[in-house]
Amino acid sequence: MEMSWFDALILGIVQGLTEFLPVSSSGHLEIGQALLGTASEENLLFTVVLHVATVLSTIVILHREIGQLFKGTFTTKEWNDDKQYVALLLLSCIPVFIVGVLFKDEVEQFFGSGLLLVGICLIVTACMLAFSEYLTKCRSVQTTGNGHYTGHEVAWKDAFIIGCAQAVAVLPGLSRSGMTIATGLLCGVKKESVARFSFLMVLIPVLGDAFLESLDLITGKATAPSIGWLSLTVGFAAAFITGCAACRWMLAIVRRQRLTWFAIYCLVIGLFSIVFHFVA
Repeated sequence: MEMSWFDALILGIVQGLTEFLPVSSSGHLEIGQALLGTASEENLLFTVVLHVATVLSTIVILHREIGQLFKGTFTTKEWNDDKQYVALLLLSCIPVFIVGVLFKDEVEQFFGSGLLLVGICLIVTACMLAFSEYLTKCRSVQTTGNGHYTGHEVAWKDAFIIGCAQAVAVLPGLSRSGMTIATGLLCGVKKESVARFSFLMVLIPVLGDAFLESLDLITGKATAPSIGWLSLTVGFAAAFITGCAACRWMLAIVRRQRLTWFAIYCLVIGLFSIVFHFVA
């Protein structure tokens, strides 16, 4: 069934709300497309468009931080904290770049392949979130005795390890933000620092993927899907607007709240996906 503008609106809202929450936007898109019955051949381009929308929402919400990084990187020749942070972001992109170059076709086959994999990956996300929260709590008791573990800023080793988590999270159902934030917490990085790093590190690979997809369409290497421009536009706008709200919300949540509730949610949705796979 061809995707209607209303289906695109629903999926755009789902993407915008779940991109920054550690619950897997790709997994929720797979679930949403399965429930709505939208054609699987339209999934990839539509998914890329929605991810670009949420990347732009990241730029809007974090424009001061991004502007400062550009200013500190390109207006002075001296090595400074801004240049180091950009270098850390680039380092974190290496694993997902390798996966994208060497295993692009294999990864794309997982999308639209059913909800069994989505369910399993959501349960893995739940375990990662719960374990990282538990370990952070243990560190708080051991180091401060008052339950307030501060942690450290993102270091070179942390950036690469978090980047590996992002590369693994290309599978639908593995939350990119959940995996990267949880991995950062396991490395001992501050909650607010790893959340900011997690949101910024996705800019390069998603925009790069969108550029390559567009280039394939322009050069004829890929065939344009049957989804209409109206549906693409509606989905893009919905994902962008809800993404702005979710990005701001998630930054506040990570600073103040525990991730356990998201772990429980991922577990429930993961079990639902597995059951739906076998009974549908």
